[in-house]
Amino acid sequence: MNLREKFFPQNRLGLDRFWNFSKGGIDNFRTGLRDAVSGVEQTRSRMMEYDQLLVWAVLSLMLIGLVMVYSASITLADSPKYANYSSNYFLVRHLISLVIAIVVGIWAFKIPSKVWDRYSPVIFGFTVLLLILVLIPGIGKGVNGARRWISLGVMNFQPSELMKFAAVIFAASYTVQRQEYLHSFAKGMLPMGIAVALVGGLLMKEPEMGAFIVIAIIAFGILFLGGINAKLFGGLVVVGIASAVAIIALSPFRQKRIMAFVDPWQTENAANKGYQLTHSLMAFGRGEWFGTGLGGSVEKLHYLPEAHTDFIMAVIGEELGFVGVVVMIFLFYWIVRRAFLIGRTALQLDCSFAGLAAKGVAIWIGWQAFINMGVNLGLLPTKGLTLPLVSYGGSGILMNAVAIAMLLRIDYENRILMRGGKL
Repeated sequence: MNLREKFFPQNRLGLDRFWNFSKGGIDNFRTGLRDAVSGVEQTRSRMMEYDQLLVWAVLSLMLIGLVMVYSASITLADSPKYANYSSNYFLVRHLISLVIAIVVGIWAFKIPSKVWDRYSPVIFGFTVLLLILVLIPGIGKGVNGARRWISLGVMNFQPSELMKFAAVIFAASYTVQRQEYLHSFAKGMLPMGIAVALVGGLLMKEPEMGAFIVIAIIAFGILFLGGINAKLFGGLVVVGIASAVAIIALSPFRQKRIMAFVDPWQTENAANKGYQLTHSLMAFGRGEWFGTGLGGSVEKLHYLPEAHTDFIMAVIGEELGFVGVVVMIFLFYWIVRRAFLIGRTALQLDCSFAGLAAKGVAIWIGWQAFINMGVNLGLLPTKGLTLPLVSYGGSGILMNAVAIAMLLRIDYENRILMRGGKL
């Protein structure tokens, strides 16, 4: 006789039913718990299907950018131009832009690469339309003599940033579809050349030469990686250099900028076209090895224009020193390296569009970061390009996030295919 029979002999049948019911409930609970744990493990496994180090590198740049945008812009409220703004104005707007970018990036990650391939001509055509609309008074918003933005209420959208992404997917799709014609000038090179020239003409009307340079590098860089004829590519490089020289020769404004780049410390240049460069170099000089400390920049105190956008790297160099600059360079190196490796893996898996698109993102992020840093360090002529993922600017952050999301999606698809799965 067990304990329940000894103490409750009068109600054995009811206790048997209760015992069986309880035992069944415990078994069901154990089964449900095992299923729940298994489900969590499966979810965690699916969440691990992406390059985590790449994500951390991107998030690190975004967080550094958030801190440095605040540091570089906190004193702008003291200037007459921003007299009506609070000291936190740019921080709040940049934080809103980051939140929007991350949300949109999560959504973009869910889009298969084949969808981007299918709709790349539509996206490219739509972006060209936006580049036309931005030039129309009443639609396009002008700032400092440039008409580059369309007001969306929450943020000002810059179509040239969308065009960088559109150039990546359009050039990748074009290269795959025209693979057999890449050795032909008329059928391989010329159509892409016309498309880039159209975009360039619209961008020069804004004017936005920096974005045009990046877009041209993206488009023809993807063509080169896709296997275009070497002689045609060499001819294209010559034409590109000749066009740049012609643009500079026909523009007195750009001529003065080049002369200021050659000798920024000359008295007249230092007070005019070389003003930003000289103060940027002074910022790096003050930073030395370990910087003046976060918030300790002097150049941001109304000496260095656009310290929170085009010249944020100079503020980083002044406040975080050589060590901070090296960390920034390493983070960009890691992102570009991983993007190229993801692209190579996709090509090995016969996913041509995905592979070229991933490498296109690497070209975009890498070249724009190189140009921005080169301008800040005086290695390249002054050009209005932001530092990807770091500088203040909602449109740039948004499109950078979409590009990184597509890159992570390509990596996710690569991992599925390497396990023998299907997309």
